[in-house]
Amino acid sequence: MIENKALLIMAGGASSRMKRSLATSTLDDTIKKQAQEVHKSLIPLGANSHPLLYFLIKNAETAGYDTIYLITSPENKGFRLRIEQWKTLDIFSNITIRFAIQHIPDSREKPLGTADAVQQALEQYPELMNTTFTVCNGDNLYSSTVFKLLRTSRETPHALISYARSGLAFSDERISKFAVMDIDAHGFLKNIIEKPDPLEVERYKDHTDEIRVSMNIFSFNGKLLYPYLKNCPIHPERNEKELPEALRILNHSELKQTICLPVKEHLPDLTSAEDIKKIIVD
Repeated sequence: MIENKALLIMAGGASSRMKRSLATSTLDDTIKKQAQEVHKSLIPLGANSHPLLYFLIKNAETAGYDTIYLITSPENKGFRLRIEQWKTLDIFSNITIRFAIQHIPDSREKPLGTADAVQQALEQYPELMNTTFTVCNGDNLYSSTVFKLLRTSRETPHALISYARSGLAFSDERISKFAVMDIDAHGFLKNIIEKPDPLEVERYKDHTDEIRVSMNIFSFNGKLLYPYLKNCPIHPERNEKELPEALRILNHSELKQTICLPVKEHLPDLTSAEDIKKIIVD
């Protein structure tokens, strides 16, 4: 079995879209105030007011991960306070939580993107260069089932979860903004297509007649991934180095090294303020 017990959670970012949507949301004023003051992955949810990050780490712990690297900006006081609180209460005693800081280059005003975030984490924790690890977003509530899948034995160095579009309880408008996966008959990744033309989507159905969607949860071999992170081009429109682009280039250079693991389930997320009401936890 591949030793895959480390998880990198990309929790950085300003939550700009979430905060913009608060003005027109139907949330209680108290929740709006909390959502305005903290990163969206730290917004209290459910009866016990645990944030999404709590449930994300809880699911990873259930799946057998023992080390989590939380990638944040340098201004991460909220995250540090929350982790210290959990440590004091002896929560997640089976997991070591470390911080990786995504620094902004002097020539920029905002972070350089998700590929840069993972690159900086690997440089700050060189042990990741010699192991296989999982990477995911910090504003999606991935299930323990999905985390376990990425820890199962496989022959390829890299893997990612391919979500069945029919299992995602999102509107067609939101799904149209996701990335569709082109997968061969043996389950190997051929390509990731960002925001495909709606008229082209049907051509990417897999052998089960499902359209497969990437929701940004991957497993990588650190040593093999690192050169592609470092050399990832900056997207001409979004002006960032993006992890899916690094994977695309890797996949074109090293064929049949990335296996797609299919699941059919919904993935709760916190994109907008109204999503706070939709996540059922506790």
